[in-house]
Amino acid sequence: PRCVPHIHVEDGFGPEEARDQSDKSGAGAEHQMVISVITDATGFLSIKTIAADISDALIGAPLTLSRGTLVSLFFVRASARRIEEGETRRIDLTFRARVQL
Repeated sequence: PRCVPHIHVEDGFGPEEARDQSDKSGAGAEHQMVISVITDATGFLSIKTIAADISDALIGAPLTLSRGTLVSLFFVRASARRIEEGETRRIDLTFRARVQL
């Protein structure tokens, strides 16, 4: 039997950085958040594919917020690395969102 790798996605909608971006048109904020994809699969190909799928699903999607309006959502960067002595791989995807309040 084939071993199925474990894949875990941590959303960035917990800890985040937010900055006031209010201007003469109204109140607003810029949020920077990280979504992490973690797996014990061999190699980086499968985790890179999953990370790209997550990014594609978020960018351009009609996201609804409980407060305010999403003005823009941009991919900022990705950081891929091995953790736990090389057995586990992790990709952190950083996004920047502009919200009008």
